[in-house]
Amino acid sequence: MQLIKDKLSIDFMGKRRFAMLLSIVLVTVSLVALVSKGLNFGIDFTGGTLIEVGYPEAVELEGIRASLADAGFGSPQVQHFGSSRDVLVRIAPQAGKESVELTDNALNVMRAQNASMEMRRVEFVGPQVGEELTEQGALAMIYALIGILIYIMVRFQWRFSPGAVVALVHDVLIILGFFALFQFDFDLTVLAALLAVIGYSLNDTIVVFDRIRENFRRMRKGTSEEIINTSINQTFSRTLMTSITTLLVLISLFVFGGEVIHSFSLALILGIVVGTYSSIYVASTVTLALGVTKADLMPAKVIEKEGDGSSV
Repeated sequence: MQLIKDKLSIDFMGKRRFAMLLSIVLVTVSLVALVSKGLNFGIDFTGGTLIEVGYPEAVELEGIRASLADAGFGSPQVQHFGSSRDVLVRIAPQAGKESVELTDNALNVMRAQNASMEMRRVEFVGPQVGEELTEQGALAMIYALIGILIYIMVRFQWRFSPGAVVALVHDVLIILGFFALFQFDFDLTVLAALLAVIGYSLNDTIVVFDRIRENFRRMRKGTSEEIINTSINQTFSRTLMTSITTLLVLISLFVFGGEVIHSFSLALILGIVVGTYSSIYVASTVTLALGVTKADLMPAKVIEKEGDGSSV
């Protein structure tokens, strides 16, 4: 990196082959993790029972988790909810047992461990509802990507659209692969985070694309690679500051927000990092590879006919 006349000058496009290799590796690992391990869906998608209980004093989660596991509830999800005295328990459905029976058994196990436990609320999510949520969530992302493809094509030029969509698919696949690889819970909050990442990454990409279009029309000299490099350098400080300030908030949520929003904040943190990278390298590299030139972005000339003042 060097400074020329107090302006940032980083050869981003000169490193695009290395960046593409890194992206290919990350996407490949993500796809392998998704196929081999799959996502660890929460009860929002699989169905199950959610129980909120309260204790008069702080309680250790490991003891509750162990008692439920010993009682035959498999691997229940147990986490604090708001404070160390409030606990949220998620239990997966079991063949041959009704949700009410599972709830009663779980409450009896927790009362046997601590008689002062108080049941606050119980929610049931059926498997059919979970399947519908999975289908609707996938469709929401597909519709969002199709809409983005059309929007970029109309606002800029068709060569920009594939780059924006490839960058967004790249971001989503890496986040999904990360959750599959480490088997973090994937619930509706993570799906919401994915849609938020799509919006954030798209915003970054449009800022870069807008400067690229402006510079293609304004700069008389320079190859397409040099103009794209200049555009990324001009927007880099804005992109970096936005990403850092957003990450500070998300890290605070992850550290102090409690286990309830851990998966949500983790998905957003990963999405901000990957989205910033993809808006610089993936979207711009694909656009450059498709052969965008000055001629593609120059406004159409208006030619006036002599005599009648009309134009073509």
